Amino acid sequence: MEIAKRFNGEIICADSRTIYKYMNIGTAKPTNKEQSGVRHYGLDLINPDKAYSAAQFKEMALKAIDDITNRGKLPIMVGGTGLYIDGVLFDYQFLPLSDPGERKRLNNLSVEQLQAEIIEKELLMPANSQNPRHLTRAIETNGAIPKKGKPRPNTCVIGIQTDLQILKDRITKRMEEMIKQGFIKEVTDLSKQYGWDAQGLQAPGYKAFRDFVEGKKTLDEAKAQFVRNDYLLAKRQRTWFKRNKSIQWVNNKAEAVDIITTHLNK
Repeated sequence: MEIAKRFNGEIICADSRTIYKYMNIGTAKPTNKEQSGVRHYGLDLINPDKAYSAAQFKEMALKAIDDITNRGKLPIMVGGTGLYIDGVLFDYQFLPLSDPGERKRLNNLSVEQLQAEIIEKELLMPANSQNPRHLTRAIETNGAIPKKGKPRPNTCVIGIQTDLQILKDRITKRMEEMIKQGFIKEVTDLSKQYGWDAQGLQAPGYKAFRDFVEGKKTLDEAKAQFVRNDYLLAKRQRTWFKRNKSIQWVNNKAEAVDIITTHLNK
């Protein structure tokens, strides 16, 4: 946020959870005050029970980049959903969406059933074999993957390195703050309105509190599950981005400012 203000920028949120309406606390969505200070794109796009693809994100993000640039501002894409970011950075040519009937059938299958269907069809198992969205897409595309293009020109890509223990401590602190802000009520209300199988509620933090809301786990157990889920997600994101050789890794904001300044002065 500070960097956006410093460089007259606007933010494109590349996060597969903040796209959902009403999921504000559990996704650490920017507050209304923060959004009034810096314009954000990619927030509150769909209801929690709807699907949204990386191809749709790419289309939205490219329009936002053109809009921001045409107004003389700096587009800044921020987030942790690797395919969203890479889809824009490397101009992925995404495969077409599946038949709605087939998507509905697959959405009703468990992770184990999806994995079994992939094995039966002799398809390549996705890297994240526990993610139903990844498994579903593998079946829909018959194992085909999007075509990756050349890196986007005139683009500065920065990643922040964080010690894993510090990262875990931050997740724990953030989770406690979310609970104070009303996260448990948010989870409860969303589950009642949209059901636990809703796309949005598959987010690690929301899934961690399902058993607590249903009276099957204690609050401490749910908290521990939240931290564990979020930490594992962060590690997977870290692994994904480490493969991108275009990323310049920094340890703090000052280093990021120096890199951005150098890039803009070229």
